[in-house]
Amino acid sequence: MRTVFLGSPPFATPILERLVQGANRPIAVVTQPERPRGRGRKALPSPVAEIARREGIELLTPEKATDPGFLDRLRALEPDVLFVVAYGKILREDLLSIPRITSLNVHPSLLPRHRGATPIPAALLAGDETTGVTIQKVSAELDAGDVLCTVETPIDETEHAGELAARLAELSAELSERALALVAGGEATYTPQDDSQATYCGKLEKGDGEIDWAKDAPELVRHVRGMTPWPGARTTLPDGSELTVLRARATAGAGRPGEVLEASRRFVVACDGARSDGALELQEVKPAGKRRMSGQDFLRGARFEAGLLLGGRPGAGGDGGGDTP
Repeated sequence: MRTVFLGSPPFATPILERLVQGANRPIAVVTQPERPRGRGRKALPSPVAEIARREGIELLTPEKATDPGFLDRLRALEPDVLFVVAYGKILREDLLSIPRITSLNVHPSLLPRHRGATPIPAALLAGDETTGVTIQKVSAELDAGDVLCTVETPIDETEHAGELAARLAELSAELSERALALVAGGEATYTPQDDSQATYCGKLEKGDGEIDWAKDAPELVRHVRGMTPWPGARTTLPDGSELTVLRARATAGAGRPGEVLEASRRFVVACDGARSDGALELQEVKPAGKRRMSGQDFLRGARFEAGLLLGGRPGAGGDGGGDTP
């Protein structure tokens, strides 16, 4: 079967690695153009492009999926299936009409739950106990295509979005191979989604990572997990610099939202005091421009005092800072 793979790292990388070794090895790989990366801002190939080059598979990197030359080349390849994994561009009918059999998309949620751009953070923010991967037909409506196959997995209560994404990508690799085998063997059957059960999630912006200390501790734990590694769960220190929280857990404590309650052996910050676990222990953090470290190591270097306020303007605090905002 003639398959064209469209995808971008990191999610697409292990899936492509699996497919290039299998019976439905892609005849071409489509990915985003090389972008400047790193300190030197050099244009470097992505891991997806590197796999294609290593395997001797034709590589296409159009700026737009609507480029006439790109569409002409796809038609000339005469694909049976377009297989889409986190490609990152809107695919229109002039492209989707090219394959002889179908266009499939890998989506890291149990559709119809969490249709949209950020299903993995959305599952964590919602407190879902399980998630999974769905392979569906590409449709005109966002993530609403008929379902070919799924795989379900429990969410570990300590997993953050980056860790869950890596695990779902590995599960997707096996599921993708199975899906293409069903199509190649003429055994594919599709199940329509129940639109009444659909939920949606939009793109994340940098500002979405800001910690709202007025929320309760369990919700903030989910926020930290959902925003890690990007856009990062961030708060403002009394000096105006940013602190990214990488690991946190709910703990007992009460105070003003954002007030540092403990600053010695533990880094504990008050949030919504209406609950018995009305505080957050910051277990792992990353100060701006510095390495990640434990909350205790940060306190040792920062010499914080209880009573300071996080999330306010520079100088805000209790006994250790200026006026309360």
